Amino acid sequence: MSQLTLVTGAGGFIGGQLVRDLLAKGVPVRAVDKKQFDDWYFRSPEAENIVADLQLAESCDKVTRDVAHVYNLAADMGGMGFIENNKALCMLSVLINTHMVMSSQKHGVDRFFYSSSACIYPGYRQTETNVVALKESDAYPADSEDGYGWEKLFSERLCRHFREDFGLKTRVARYHNVYGPYGTWDGGREKAPAAVSRKVAMAILSGKHEIEIWGDGEQTRSFMYIDDCLHGSQRLLHSDVEEPLNIGSDEMVTINQLVDIVEDIAGVKLKRKYNVDAPKGVRGRNSDNILIKARLGWAPSIPLRVGMEQTYRWIYDQAKAREEGRPYIAAAA
Repeated sequence: MSQLTLVTGAGGFIGGQLVRDLLAKGVPVRAVDKKQFDDWYFRSPEAENIVADLQLAESCDKVTRDVAHVYNLAADMGGMGFIENNKALCMLSVLINTHMVMSSQKHGVDRFFYSSSACIYPGYRQTETNVVALKESDAYPADSEDGYGWEKLFSERLCRHFREDFGLKTRVARYHNVYGPYGTWDGGREKAPAAVSRKVAMAILSGKHEIEIWGDGEQTRSFMYIDDCLHGSQRLLHSDVEEPLNIGSDEMVTINQLVDIVEDIAGVKLKRKYNVDAPKGVRGRNSDNILIKARLGWAPSIPLRVGMEQTYRWIYDQAKAREEGRPYIAAAA
């Protein structure tokens, strides 16, 4: 069988870096995204790069031919500001996974990886800042993030039933807040690490030493650096783990603590203004990594401070270039 690997959402933050990582390991890659090439975060010339809308069944049928492995990362998504205000668009990503599993099964794909999300976890388990870390079995009884989370949970079950009914080897990762350089940092789809980095950078560049924080800043999260995400995803795909698995850091911080870290990296202290009416998501969320350690013998481990140093410095450089009218990477989805 061909060892060709298909990466969907390859023009995005995670997908683009996954393509580069696979190519570096000698894996032949077909990279697909609906964005035009100029809007891809990365485009590796060594890959077979294709522009296609995977909400369409015929597109999925075409790109899954002669493929051994699939990483299905394609989705219409963003940070909390985006998913709270674009529930219908988020739900339409169900078309992508539906057509992708059907086409993968039809064309004899060996292994199919689906990127789910911690947003599938019930809101009633995330009402306190000092939240109990979410283990995989906490997904039910279901009460997912409206729109985005429900689409992810449905697609998880679709993967399960295609495995049970048709023998497609599906692997499902529940990502917890992936961040790093080369990701979206402005425009409304960015997540908290990038948003905080941009706000601190702009405060320095503008000379206005203040920052707006969504909510009261005491909401808690964990954030996983991109390198851990790439390693964990590949490890899971090639494993025998059939149930969904958390891939996330278990280093929980408040948003205020995240701001502290970025301020310290930048060497600045800013006046904080809290916008309690802004989108802020659940009160607390953290990843329980007991199962991933047991099943994969590994868990994400890159400290938040280490990852944020790389992330902040890259975003500062992009913001500074934009302010000075120089070329910069917009990284807009």
